[in-house]
Amino acid sequence: MTIEKIETFILKDTLSKSFFFSQWEYSERCICVVKVTASNGQYGWGEGYGPATVLEAGVKLLAPHVVGLNPLENEVIWNHMYRKTLDFARRGVLAASISAIDIAIWDLKGKILGLPVSTLLGGALRSEVRPYATGLYFTNYENPEEGLVEEAKLYVKQGFKSMKMKVGLGIKKDVEIVKSIREAIGPDIGLMVDSNHAYTLREAVDLARKIEKYDIGWFEEPISPEFYEQSRELRSKTTIPISGGECEYFRFGFQQLIKNKSVDIIQPDICASGGLTEAKRISAIASANGVDIIPHTWGTSIGIHVALHFISNLESIPGRMYTPEFLMEYDQTENGLREKLTFPKIEMKNGMIEVPTRPGLGIDVDENILNEYAISKNVIESSLV
Repeated sequence: MTIEKIETFILKDTLSKSFFFSQWEYSERCICVVKVTASNGQYGWGEGYGPATVLEAGVKLLAPHVVGLNPLENEVIWNHMYRKTLDFARRGVLAASISAIDIAIWDLKGKILGLPVSTLLGGALRSEVRPYATGLYFTNYENPEEGLVEEAKLYVKQGFKSMKMKVGLGIKKDVEIVKSIREAIGPDIGLMVDSNHAYTLREAVDLARKIEKYDIGWFEEPISPEFYEQSRELRSKTTIPISGGECEYFRFGFQQLIKNKSVDIIQPDICASGGLTEAKRISAIASANGVDIIPHTWGTSIGIHVALHFISNLESIPGRMYTPEFLMEYDQTENGLREKLTFPKIEMKNGMIEVPTRPGLGIDVDENILNEYAISKNVIESSLV
């Protein structure tokens, strides 16, 4: 059995209302998904995180070197892709292209073997995962806190036990909004903040100290991901755990992050940092250094299911009789691709999401929805291996 073809689909969903954060504004969701089909007709789905058209170009570059290989040998394929791009893709979007193909191969491999991806990873240590709501972006430039308290209360009503909000609009404004959200949700709901690397070290220390009293679960990307030593210094000056890693790639990037003691929590985006094959290696480095993992997710429900299977396999270090719940990011911003593209639909019950036990990722893509949102399609069938 071999890989017969690889297809790319660029999907676009125009939002009914734009939203923004510390860096820029979103008016649409544009995502590249990948379908890998084997010679026996079975197929798997993957997606990449990053600029969709650039990511698609990377998949088109890699695909001829993957077609013709055995889909059960995912590590061999991963190494083949990595070696083909090492000289010019140690970071960035081509790593996401590798990730998209790798994820689709894991889904395909699971379907071929009749096993869920969690089993292929080594087994599920938990059957359900606790999602936290990612939202609380800004929609009004004149009054950025408008609607945030109501949104936060809605997440509590929906059953979320924790949520993540955006900061990065200036320390005074951030403190005001954090205070308002904490007062609205009460002391028993987890609250995390994310500045998307908006601050200098001095500013991040100032903000962290001013919001410590609001019981913040973690401060995500407080400063530029390039400043490993500064992030370590920030950790020493606040009681709030520091998290980051959505801008890191492959085990080598995360080794630097961990070696420099830059964060308490790493947040690899599996759809960007090397796929499930590399995520397993990254988790081994984190485990060996006592660093927690809570993956970053942003895209379609394909990526959410990837995170579910991955998190289900993570060890609890240290082990204990009452194992803490493992968290998963669950984006709540407007996104038709997340809500409609795959089936069965994601369901949160009692604040938890079950890890699928069906073969592969446990989902399939609704081809009608795929065609509705697709603005570009490509098929690669020839092999240069």
